[in-house]
Amino acid sequence: MPRRPALKVSRGSERSSSRGGRPSRRAAVRTRGSTRTGSRGAPRAAVVHVAMKQALRKGALRDCSQRCVYCATHLDQRTATLDHVVPLARGGAHDPGNLVVACAPCNRLKSDLLPFEFFARHPWAGANFIRYARNVTRAIKRGARRAVSLAFASEALAA
Repeated sequence: MPRRPALKVSRGSERSSSRGGRPSRRAAVRTRGSTRTGSRGAPRAAVVHVAMKQALRKGALRDCSQRCVYCATHLDQRTATLDHVVPLARGGAHDPGNLVVACAPCNRLKSDLLPFEFFARHPWAGANFIRYARNVTRAIKRGARRAVSLAFASEALAA
């Protein structure tokens, strides 16, 4: 198969503008293709998204002492999955204060439950969460403490 020529971008007229002789950004015209590509032909936005997700996972892994915040098993870059403490489906944000690392089974177990719902069902996970989740917001951590203490209290009354 013949190779396609590289994407050519023309800057329009080379007249000097009011910004120090540079052509304006509006003058840029694409001659062929609709998306810019990064390495290996992948769209540049996708490459940036993957790099951002890897950086978030690496930071969350460091902040959680390389442990699953729910079952405390040791994780590495390959086995760690990002978990939104307050799920995106339930109004959570995609920011570092809402991200922790979890092993895949715990991430599936939590699913799209809110933290207090999950910790009420599994208080052992809440106890580990309080210990290992260092970078979550104060409100999330405070709610986790309440849910864990209520779950353990209700277990003690039932026994």
